[in-house]
Amino acid sequence: MAKIVDLQSYRSRVIAEKVFGPWRRRFKETYDEKTGPADLSARTLFLLAEPGDKSTLAFYELVMGALELGQASMFYYMGKGEQLKVVDVHLFLADQIRYELMHRLGWVASFPCQSLTFLEMIHGADRLKLKLRGNPPQLAESHTDYDHFTGLTMMDKEAFIRRMLPKALEAFKEIML
Repeated sequence: MAKIVDLQSYRSRVIAEKVFGPWRRRFKETYDEKTGPADLSARTLFLLAEPGDKSTLAFYELVMGALELGQASMFYYMGKGEQLKVVDVHLFLADQIRYELMHRLGWVASFPCQSLTFLEMIHGADRLKLKLRGNPPQLAESHTDYDHFTGLTMMDKEAFIRRMLPKALEAFKEIML
């Protein structure tokens, strides 16, 4: 008797392998089409949140796989328009990773993309960035700077959250040790 193949399940596995294969090899963890920042291990989240070449390459692997642009090693051989798209999506994802890190610390109460998958964010990055303008992450009420934060403009709130990154990375690293 012939086996019945669930085409949707098969397609999902193929997409997940193509997109997340490099991350599986890099981080030695399992990911699928439903993976988002909240699903990452603390170690992987920290590595991706740190600025630098290692995290940049990891983001390029993910973005280029999802957008079917080839392997990350081909980045410098792509046209300028494609490179700009990859960098733009990478920076958007890096923000979401950093917000998740601050959320796990209890510093950020919520952020607009926290329930989205990586694939949803990559394929909807342009639309999401427009939608998120003026909607920064919300600082947790328990944070010592909450009163100051509430008095800031929307643009200043986003800048305030971004300036917290170095301290957040240090605090997260301490927790991981």
